[in-house]
Amino acid sequence: MPSAHFHLENPHARSDHHPLPRDCPAQISGTCFMSADAHIAKLHGRVLGLANLGLVVLDARQQIVIWNQWMSSHSGLSASRVEGMDLFEMQPELRGQRIEQAVHSALHSNVPTHLPQAANRAPFALYPTGTWGGERIDQIIAVIPFTEGKENFCLIEIRDVSSTVGRERKFRGQAEALRAQSYVDGLTGIANRRHFDVSLERELRRAQRNDTELSLLLMDIDSFKAYNDHFGHQQGDACLTKVAAAFASVLQRPGDLAARYGGEEFAAVLPDTVTLQAQRLAETIRARIAALCIPHAPAALRPYVTMSIGVASFDKIHLAEVESLLRAADRALYAAKHAGRDCVMVDYPEK
Repeated sequence: MPSAHFHLENPHARSDHHPLPRDCPAQISGTCFMSADAHIAKLHGRVLGLANLGLVVLDARQQIVIWNQWMSSHSGLSASRVEGMDLFEMQPELRGQRIEQAVHSALHSNVPTHLPQAANRAPFALYPTGTWGGERIDQIIAVIPFTEGKENFCLIEIRDVSSTVGRERKFRGQAEALRAQSYVDGLTGIANRRHFDVSLERELRRAQRNDTELSLLLMDIDSFKAYNDHFGHQQGDACLTKVAAAFASVLQRPGDLAARYGGEEFAAVLPDTVTLQAQRLAETIRARIAALCIPHAPAALRPYVTMSIGVASFDKIHLAEVESLLRAADRALYAAKHAGRDCVMVDYPEK
């Protein structure tokens, strides 16, 4: 049999059928190597693409030189589309805003600027990734000048702080809710004693400062201990809630305050109200409570729940302090109790 001849080819040798790329910067043993400058440029591009913030570079003519991937993702505009465009022609709504002034200061005066969010929380038309519409993301912006050769540039950094702002809003909302709760009586839903104290102090100072009128009502459900003893505390709480709602419904002006003073006692702060007006309002409240016809305990003086009310008004000579005004209203309430309950009494300062 004739002998077979085989040609063995070195797999590492160069093959004429598979030439190396002509643009390969270097060829060593059949391997293509990228130049150092090209490698760094590629690395820079990679970093710009990975950056989790917006990076925009403007030249001295305010034209866009760099528009990173983050900006494309949040604006819907690719780098190839915007590069070479004037930033303020592309987004004309930025003209006249702090960002335009900051860019001008960076390019012409070499002054960096950090824009407070309070000035404009979302100046750039940037949206959550993939939406490109609706509510803009909240932004914090820094404008940083730099030079390359003899040309001036500025870098605009844009950070998405929507989650932080959202948390702050949530915390503020919770704080407001807690503050509101701390000023509201948990049982009746009207103002509590703390709110009453703050309101009375504030309105009294205003009356002193402006020489205006102020009246105070102190009220007490008659024989409420007998009611609780007979019907129980759960029914007693229901009675307090009904009385509070009826009493508060009489106060129609925004400045008037209906409050639970403590236990079965209630109070009203009435700015810009003279004594006679306060007396008439107190009588309306008394009649409104009586009209509820809430059955009372057998030991009570009357068959239905009633209320006694004391009235006192600010007097810049005799009743000019919180303590003295409260004492006067309490004296009037005490007088109403001793006058047979279910009535209104007024404490007039001695002249």
